[in-house]
Amino acid sequence: YVRLHRASDAAMGAWVTPEPNVHVLSNSPEILLSIDGDHLRSDPIKGTRPRGSDPAHDRALADELLASAKDAAELAMIVDLVRNDLGRVARYGSVRVEARTLRSHANVHHAHWPVHADLAAGHDAWDALAAVFPPGSVTGAPKVRACQRIAELEPEPRGVYCGAVGYLDDSGRGRWSVAIRTGVWADGTLRYHVGGGVVADSDPRSEWEETEHKGRVLAAAAGVSPPSSSSRR
Repeated sequence: YVRLHRASDAAMGAWVTPEPNVHVLSNSPEILLSIDGDHLRSDPIKGTRPRGSDPAHDRALADELLASAKDAAELAMIVDLVRNDLGRVARYGSVRVEARTLRSHANVHHAHWPVHADLAAGHDAWDALAAVFPPGSVTGAPKVRACQRIAELEPEPRGVYCGAVGYLDDSGRGRWSVAIRTGVWADGTLRYHVGGGVVADSDPRSEWEETEHKGRVLAAAAGVSPPSSSSRR
């Protein structure tokens, strides 16, 4: 966990032991939901570029991400989904969206687009979490049909991956991350998943390279080298 935390700054880190000798290690860049009093915030991310080899290269990659119509369209779709999800438990007229901006981490750049709302009377934090779960950024839209297709196409359950890890304290403050950059350590083995959203105009090579960049941090935490592009199937 220390290696994972040091390798990549993140919005929220967690080390959870749900049962003896099983440890969920997470260092997620994405906040699914935070709640403070009646204020709700979700911070979806879409679009990834690696960090550059020098400042000029790094800036060029960041600019490329922000200029990408494909990445902007994907994020806009998810923001619309999150607005709808929060609207189910929010006070009427309180859902609002910030500007899309860049968030840079130690190994990658992400584009993010925060959404805010005020919790309506008669609802609590668990209602809000249920409204946004599962995370739209890892299901796609329409959410129900996307989840059905994921269940049909993927050969095994995702487990904690792409779920949520978080807490709710006695004061009513809570925070849950999307369980990406997350692995499960059990019996001396770290098992983790990485992936990316696929849309009609996705480029297979670019999607694979993005997935490799995401996986490097977890591989480094385990002290191994990630699979190379030559192993692509």
